[in-house]
Amino acid sequence: MLCPFSLHVEPNTYSEAIKHDCWRKVIQCEISTLESNQTWEIVLLSKDKTVICCNWVFKIKYKADRTIEKYKARLVAKGYTKIEGIDYLESFFLVAKMTTIRLLLSLASIYN
Repeated sequence: MLCPFSLHVEPNTYSEAIKHDCWRKVIQCEISTLESNQTWEIVLLSKDKTVICCNWVFKIKYKADRTIEKYKARLVAKGYTKIEGIDYLESFFLVAKMTTIRLLLSLASIYN
């Protein structure tokens, strides 16, 4: 997926990103992925609860030769404003990358 040269700058806001077709496509892809993974459930909000807001984070991923590999958009929750047990019961954070796992497995096999 390629965008004009002027778009080689990562947008800071959703309103900046949505103006460009390449960012619109990755935003839609992210939303589709979240929906297909059943990431959230729509419920009625209790009066004693507050909504967890979210932010879009946009990144351009580059290959080793500095050409663009892909445009990436992530919808992230501002969970730092919530209190465990009051605003939420559990959370899931994916932190390990496959390259990290491969490295650990390689080291484990080298050192038995």
